[in-house]
Amino acid sequence: MVLGNYKAVCAARAADANIRNGAQDGGIVTAMFAYALEAGIIDGAIVAGPGEKPWQPEPTIATTVDELLAARGTKYNICPNMAMIKEATRSYGLDKIGIVGTPCQMQALRKAQLYPIGVRSVPDKIALAIGIFCMENFPYDGMKAIVEDHCNVPMQSLAKVDIGKGKFWAYTNRGAVTQIPLKETHKYEQPGCHVCLDYVANLADVSTGSVGSPDGWSTVFVRTAKGETIWGQAAKAGVFEVQDIGSVQPGLALVEKLANQKISGNQKYIEQRAGYGIGKTLNNPYI
Repeated sequence: MVLGNYKAVCAARAADANIRNGAQDGGIVTAMFAYALEAGIIDGAIVAGPGEKPWQPEPTIATTVDELLAARGTKYNICPNMAMIKEATRSYGLDKIGIVGTPCQMQALRKAQLYPIGVRSVPDKIALAIGIFCMENFPYDGMKAIVEDHCNVPMQSLAKVDIGKGKFWAYTNRGAVTQIPLKETHKYEQPGCHVCLDYVANLADVSTGSVGSPDGWSTVFVRTAKGETIWGQAAKAGVFEVQDIGSVQPGLALVEKLANQKISGNQKYIEQRAGYGIGKTLNNPYI
């Protein structure tokens, strides 16, 4: 239950160094969408592309590999990718859509497919859903405060952000690195993140994140029959370098630990809210 249902799990990274350069970790999302585009599995993918402000992502429909490359990297502030599903079908005319999102967005996607109120022409057009591990997210202004006020890095100079080893990391375009304790960022988290009981995007076709794998690699869960087919085809085509998750450190134990921390911590918050008469405790985290 902690890691969800899955058919296979491994450590992997994109074989193409051009994709890995600029990727957050192993470049799994970019490489998988690039393969799916070129193989005709998808017509385009909804990704978190660059917005008008530095590091403020906007949902973007990528129909070329270059557009996918422009969207590489984790932004750590929410990007409403689900809002582009109708646009993808109606304005772009896509019949086979790829979409990447956080666990809550994967839940929204599956709900939309089960109960397609307002998106009736969309559910059968989702060809590949990739989920990303997520403990919490930040509103843009909160992210800006973390980077500029705590890390003392102008947003315009930011090259990459990362969360790991109990710290928030900010990398500049000139190669400087600033780190702060992760606990300093907690007050900026989006409140909605505290009622989420899914760390590893259980409802995606394939889900991925850096936790559990060595630097530069990603942990990958293959969850559905569709995901298994596409992942298998891509791996056979040499799109990924793959390692047995049991042969790498820190391995699945760390993924399980963080997933448990999110579930137990947020369950307490949900129960506290229930005590105030706000919502109710849910036995099923996906409803």
